[in-house]
Amino acid sequence: MSGLTETTTTRAAHLGLLARASGPRLAQLLPDLPPFDWLRLPELGAVMLRGRMGAGGAPFNLGEMTVTRCALRLADGRVGQAFVQGRDKDHATRAAVADALLQGAEAARIAAEVLAPLRAEEAARRRERAEKAAATRVEFFTLVRGED
Repeated sequence: MSGLTETTTTRAAHLGLLARASGPRLAQLLPDLPPFDWLRLPELGAVMLRGRMGAGGAPFNLGEMTVTRCALRLADGRVGQAFVQGRDKDHATRAAVADALLQGAEAARIAAEVLAPLRAEEAARRRERAEKAAATRVEFFTLVRGED
């Protein structure tokens, strides 16, 4: 994998993790924000969600989802951006600041103090959801009748 592709993939993973985190939890993990200038103030909008039947059928419009987006520049010139589900402008701001911080010397600290706990919590939520689904799983089997 080339350096550009690897960096882009890593950044996309970080942005996704920050967007899926809860706003209050991100505020706990990143309470103090460095000085920044707005490139795009947090604004609300909607995106169209698309689906496919059976993962291979023709795409169809499923519905709209509200999102908040913003972009900012830190004092040293690094740019951060974020798109988050819902109407939480503070969540979008903190995610954009974290994105910018992850592009500089603080990347290891932010990864350890912010991303690692969010990643662990997300994994725990997924495990819990999988365990609940497994508990309701039904095994079907067919009895062979002697008439065949």
